[in-house]
Amino acid sequence: MTGPLPPVSASATHVDPAPGRRGPVVAIGNFDGVHRGHRTLLANARERAAARGVATAVLTFEPHPRAFFAPDKPLFRITPRAEKERVLARVGVDAVHVRAFDAALAGMSPEAFVDELVVGALDASGVVVGYDFHFGKARAGTPAVLTRLCAERGIGCDVVPVVEEAGAPVSSSAVRAALGEGAIARANALLGYRWFVLGEVRHGDKRGRTLGYPTANMALAEGCGLAHGIYAVRLCADGVVRDGVASFGRRPTFDDGAPLLETFVFDFAGDLYGRTVGVELVGFIRGEERFESAQALIAQMDRDSLRAKEILAGEDGLESML
Repeated sequence: MTGPLPPVSASATHVDPAPGRRGPVVAIGNFDGVHRGHRTLLANARERAAARGVATAVLTFEPHPRAFFAPDKPLFRITPRAEKERVLARVGVDAVHVRAFDAALAGMSPEAFVDELVVGALDASGVVVGYDFHFGKARAGTPAVLTRLCAERGIGCDVVPVVEEAGAPVSSSAVRAALGEGAIARANALLGYRWFVLGEVRHGDKRGRTLGYPTANMALAEGCGLAHGIYAVRLCADGVVRDGVASFGRRPTFDDGAPLLETFVFDFAGDLYGRTVGVELVGFIRGEERFESAQALIAQMDRDSLRAKEILAGEDGLESML
């Protein structure tokens, strides 16, 4: 799963655009995670755009539609907006258009969706979507409906089939499940890059200093379903990437409080408070535990640090988005 992305499938449904259309080729979707399946779709869009000599754009939505329809159920976003836009930029998208997912959008007919967003707002010459893309009121817009509507308006349309790994679809749900189990290697392989978070380093209770492990503390997005535990990580601040070990959880030995990501950066003595940093997870070390004493915890942290260094010294062949 750590090899190159699969090629654009020759079996993708394709409708050619009318001559003379010069707007961008637009990939449409939620793209939570921008995983290997999404990146195959984006590669298709880039190919179509290059062939026509036009830009590649993405049309995506905030908040995630599931958060709109079920606001009381926290959604584990693999890539909140800032992370998603960073990955999209790194994979060669020329422009990202974020449309508010609100009641007006949810109630649009498929025809209005195409006329107002695809034609009116973006003047698209081509559209690329996944096999499971639905849009419009009551999800009435299917890939087949989109293909027909685009053809009627002289817009090229590609519907990209499922990308599978070991007989199962590469999907956002599969990535969420892997992260929720602490299966970082599997999650990262599905993504095609190392999963990362962005956030501001906040002041804590400074307990790590007394333990000999001062940490950069970050509150992750609400609904984050990452398994509580200890991870080998890399932290990026001001363009400099450093190795470290991190704990995500509630600190059961001490306060059992709100979940925090607490990163100890090896061989670093600077001040990161108030700065936005990126932390990528490279490997899972162990689950969160409660220790009977601070001394027992420190001894385990020493072992965790050695294990983190071993993991980080290995080469997983995956891309970094830091």
